[in-house]
Amino acid sequence: MTLYIVATPIGNLDDITLRAINTLKSVDLIAAEDTRHSGLLLQHLGIKAKLFALHDHNEQDKANFLIEKLKSGLSIALISDAGTPLINDPGYHLVKACRDNGINVVPVPGACAAIAALSVAGLPSDKFTYEGFLPAKSKARQDCLIKLLDEPRTMIFYESTHRLLDALSDMQTIFGANKHIVLAKELTKTWETIVSFTVSQLIEWLNEDTNRQKGEFVLIVEGHAKTENDIDQKVISTLKLLQKELPLKKAAAITAEIYGLKKNQLYQIGLDAEQ
Repeated sequence: MTLYIVATPIGNLDDITLRAINTLKSVDLIAAEDTRHSGLLLQHLGIKAKLFALHDHNEQDKANFLIEKLKSGLSIALISDAGTPLINDPGYHLVKACRDNGINVVPVPGACAAIAALSVAGLPSDKFTYEGFLPAKSKARQDCLIKLLDEPRTMIFYESTHRLLDALSDMQTIFGANKHIVLAKELTKTWETIVSFTVSQLIEWLNEDTNRQKGEFVLIVEGHAKTENDIDQKVISTLKLLQKELPLKKAAAITAEIYGLKKNQLYQIGLDAEQ
């Protein structure tokens, strides 16, 4: 009566662990995000097992079914399409249900794109925050980024091909053009690429070759380092957003009124940013 949370490769199939292989061979049932995708992996490993589809759209409904199977004495492995289950993948509802029902849950660790990228980024890794995918719409995305303006820890994001440039554009608007970002693309795969730029340089690099915009991406973003005379980054962000619609003098005055600051100081900050 055990649920195993089994990490699978994120690209290179050699990255699966011996323990993961042995676990997948021994369980009675494998719950997979995409049975067709996982079936290819199991076929490669020479594993014949009964697959059960468990994904975002059916997890809450199917969790009780799997709980009953576990209570009857079966052992089940949970896998996602790639990497560690529950890390931006299905599994939370099932694991919580198992915990609530006193069912043993065992991790079988392995590949995780976020940790793999962080380990080679060259940014502080002693403290970090995993943010997953940003919202699809620009307004919601910017609102999310504004909340992270004063985040001192290294930030980890996932991003897709179709939203990458839009996300970076919003990061440039909110974080500023000089924010340092490491982009890790197609980790462990044939076209693995890891580059380090400011956000403006990264956008330029991506636009130089549209092929660079294709793939699965992890963005490792430096945290905010405060100085003694630092103005809250939320203030700077508000000023920048208002400047898009208003003259600098008016934008500085409104921002100063909102945050109780001196408008001349904010006006100077705006002038400096334009140079």
